[in-house]
Amino acid sequence: MALRTAIVFSVLVVAAHARQWPRLDVNSTVDEASRGLLYTKSFDPMDGCGMGNPIDDCWMCDRNWEAHRETLADCAIGYGKNTIGGRNGAIYVVTDSSDDSPTDPRPGTLRYAVIQNEALWIIFEKDMQIELKNELIMTSFKTIDGRGANVHITQGCITIQKVEHVIIHGIHIHDCKPTGPAEVRSSRWHVGKRGKTDGDGIGVNAATNIWIDHNSLSSCTDGLLDVIHGSDQVSITNNYFSNHDKVMLLGAHDNDWEDKSMQVTVAFNYFGPGLIQRMPRCRLGTFHVFNNYYKSWDMYAIGGSAAPTISSESNHFEAGDKKCVTKHIDNDGGNWRSVGDLFINGAWFEPAGASAYSSLYAKTKSFNALPASQVPRLTSNAGPTS
Repeated sequence: MALRTAIVFSVLVVAAHARQWPRLDVNSTVDEASRGLLYTKSFDPMDGCGMGNPIDDCWMCDRNWEAHRETLADCAIGYGKNTIGGRNGAIYVVTDSSDDSPTDPRPGTLRYAVIQNEALWIIFEKDMQIELKNELIMTSFKTIDGRGANVHITQGCITIQKVEHVIIHGIHIHDCKPTGPAEVRSSRWHVGKRGKTDGDGIGVNAATNIWIDHNSLSSCTDGLLDVIHGSDQVSITNNYFSNHDKVMLLGAHDNDWEDKSMQVTVAFNYFGPGLIQRMPRCRLGTFHVFNNYYKSWDMYAIGGSAAPTISSESNHFEAGDKKCVTKHIDNDGGNWRSVGDLFINGAWFEPAGASAYSSLYAKTKSFNALPASQVPRLTSNAGPTS
């Protein structure tokens, strides 16, 4: 694809007093006429067009996707399909990879962008390695869009807490470590004392309408991706997970009754080498796990307790030394079914509760799964596309 010149407008002028937070300046964003002129891309999205993955076909088949970045929000599927992120806001260009202050972030940094009150579609001027000194606390109606740049986030990593409509797309997230206790700014108007974090890659806590798509997650201290405390309408799609123990937790405790209403879609992900357990580990809520590729597991792939409802549909399970896909924890009492799954190398699934074709599973139908035989192709572009 032809070279595209990077256009980056000046960012906000720092106020004279560090605690004075200026109104978001349109000069820190890219105007409508310039949206298609942002990057030299290191990938051709047309390579993923027509592969049958409904999310990828939705935007990768558009040769002018850079000019139509926000239409990505129209491509979500599953329980999080109504997530719009920063679709209705301005584009904000991150120009500075530093993270010098968790309380007074510098304009042009990722931390500065995510705490603004306005809806924003956040993109990156160039390839970046962002080492966060503390957790990155998101505000509502934000998209972090790594397409067109090779963006790595390490150390502090991402907290999505008590907010709505957040999209995280196209980011490499790894080597996340516990931070705090510390003061961290969570909005333009609030700095608060935060406790010590667990070291999760992405933590979704009491949040709704969340879409995590096309990221790579690996080698964090606790979980790679945890969805807890009443979070709902969440889709986790097209991600590449590798080299980790506790991959994905959906519900933190058996007595977190607010998680009974949790609905999470897990689809088109590649669970790669070096994974041990929790792909995902479910509690209480309703979970549709479909069209994922599982490249072995050291303990189990799908686990659960506290009566979850789990529909495993048209996944590709390729067993290594451990053959059983499932782990029922503490006589979980839930309803688990396998429909259309493909089992390789002796893999097998232990169902529980209602029969596979019970009407009880109607609520788990967050999207129409494709045949399991297509999963290698459907997941071939999992992870960041640049």
